[in-house]
Amino acid sequence: MATRQPDPFLARKRRLELQPGSAELVTGPRQAGKSTWILESLSREPLPLLILHAEEPRIRELGRSPARALQDLADVLQPETVLLLEEVQNLPDAPLFIKGLVDLEKDRRIVATGSSSFSFQARTRESLAGRVRRTLLLPFSLQEAQGLIPSDLSPAIRAARSRELWERILVSGAYPDAFLKPDPATTLYHLVEAFVLRDVSDLHTIERPHVFRKLLELAAADVGNLINLSEWAGLAQASRNTAARYLEIAEQAHLLRLVPPFVGGKRAEVTGTPKLYFLDNGLRNAVFAGFGPLQNRADRGALWENAVYGELMKRLPLLDEVRFWRSKNGAEVDFVIRRQDRLIGLEVKAGDLQRPTFSRAARSFSSAYRPRCLAVINAPLRHDLSADGVPVLFRRPWELDEVLEFLEE
Repeated sequence: MATRQPDPFLARKRRLELQPGSAELVTGPRQAGKSTWILESLSREPLPLLILHAEEPRIRELGRSPARALQDLADVLQPETVLLLEEVQNLPDAPLFIKGLVDLEKDRRIVATGSSSFSFQARTRESLAGRVRRTLLLPFSLQEAQGLIPSDLSPAIRAARSRELWERILVSGAYPDAFLKPDPATTLYHLVEAFVLRDVSDLHTIERPHVFRKLLELAAADVGNLINLSEWAGLAQASRNTAARYLEIAEQAHLLRLVPPFVGGKRAEVTGTPKLYFLDNGLRNAVFAGFGPLQNRADRGALWENAVYGELMKRLPLLDEVRFWRSKNGAEVDFVIRRQDRLIGLEVKAGDLQRPTFSRAARSFSSAYRPRCLAVINAPLRHDLSADGVPVLFRRPWELDEVLEFLEE
């Protein structure tokens, strides 16, 4: 397993904890590094490993019966063997198969990967309840990418290197294969084709791939804005229901996310229309806008906002909520993060702030909901102040964890 690690290798900020009696389900987009992370984690223990690729016809046939599969694999499955099921969305009934394996061999340690959850997400909630632990693995976070920076550099030089990595992520994203190569654009264009032509069209039976592609382009052009599904459907020459279904498929394939508004009922607020963000800037730019230099781009603000959203998704637990707040008169806070009864308001500023200022909208949100803190994510400024007793933190993107600490007890 150790010999199969890429060079260079970037460590992930997650832990794989396999427990007998349950399975670990690792989901995330294709080529986000799921298998690499799992193999690196398992290489620390001297245990045998059996890998079954569900894309192979013979493995899909085995996947029809957990009891038959265990019987056929008896010669190579020792009691201590870890079972890794790759791309389980290709199995006839992945939830039922995983449930059967766990129930039949309660001491077996099992991990499964899936690059799309559309075909089995709803059923896993019921059939795998209590039998699975879920992990979402996305492309590298900025925090993980900082593993490329030598640890013995001065803080000022580390900050400069971190900003360089951030600006690279803004344009090229952080898919491992693209991030670690000198020509990320070619890799990303091929990856978009893999998503559109293979994962989405084949697995989910997209009848009109050109409509799906057009909707992706419209979504990429409108990142961070309230979506207008009827308008998009008209431009794509599709029905509104078809457009909604195709966006749902794109969401379950981990291409993008629809972000609903935060509604607390204390102001005249937008309550129904979501925003849309891609989970990786590189994929967004491969779909729309290309890979031109950051300083020449008219969409710099959208890139910043989209990348910060991606960082939140990579760092926060699955049960945390990420939303936005917007009043009907247009006042807006870019992101509202909720963990149980704890809130954080977060604004994103792509321009180089010269002094610590934040919007009236943030003040209005703070007055209404008293969040644990307000944060302004920007490039140059680190500063602390208080507004009516609410901490206001100005932080660079590589300092985002300092903000998220306010969600802790």
